[in-house]
Amino acid sequence: MSEKKTAPFFLPDWPAPARVRALCTTRAGGCSEGPWFSLNLGERCGDDPEHVRRNRARLAALLPAPPLWLHQVHGVDVIHHPGRPGAPGAAAPQADAVVAHGSDEVCAVLAADCLPVLFCDRAGTRVAAAHAGWRGLAAGVLQATVRALETEPGDLLAWLGPAIGPGVYEVGSEVAQAFAGYAAGLRPGRRDDRWLLDLYTLARLKLAEAGVPAVYGGGLCTFSDPARFFSYRRDGTTGRMASVIWLADQGPGRAQGALLQDAL
Repeated sequence: MSEKKTAPFFLPDWPAPARVRALCTTRAGGCSEGPWFSLNLGERCGDDPEHVRRNRARLAALLPAPPLWLHQVHGVDVIHHPGRPGAPGAAAPQADAVVAHGSDEVCAVLAADCLPVLFCDRAGTRVAAAHAGWRGLAAGVLQATVRALETEPGDLLAWLGPAIGPGVYEVGSEVAQAFAGYAAGLRPGRRDDRWLLDLYTLARLKLAEAGVPAVYGGGLCTFSDPARFFSYRRDGTTGRMASVIWLADQGPGRAQGALLQDAL
């Protein structure tokens, strides 16, 4: 697979304050091989641990500090960034979202079809990253993240990262039942017992319930773009992308566009 036309990272398109920095990785630009080709950042998907370590080091070199990696379990637990990424080799905290209020506390979530959601407030004083697959969405991980940000929901911005799109995410009746009352996020599938699930619409509905009116992104399908994104539903054994966010120091710094230049 060629990666000549695929950049390793891209920036969210949203009107975040200047102090808020964020990026999302693609599958390009790393050293992993086989089904994890090439910038796999997930430790628990079968890849060579040394390749993952090197890929994570490449990402960390672009950031003010290494990300705080989570052990994601499709739940609703949200943690506050402890101010340090953790000692090398230490167990990742079990949670599906992380909130930070301090400078250079790098929040990250991994995904390969599930929906990554980044948050910030309009004043640029707090950020968060959440991992929202269908289980997390149904259980309320986005609402839990909004509460953990401890500010008026109307002052928040949210960005929906790459996830499996509504035209290809077919699920069974048990999953559809988990979203009873959210008809806008469901439409009939190819058989009577199948449904097409729209993670983007469901996330917007859940965020609206939580009082967050400003939601951006939600137009990138992981399944339909194998050159750019990993997809578990498409490939089974595959890697993971990261969506990353942090607060820069208040003083002058490098423009965020320089991150991409460094990565290429």
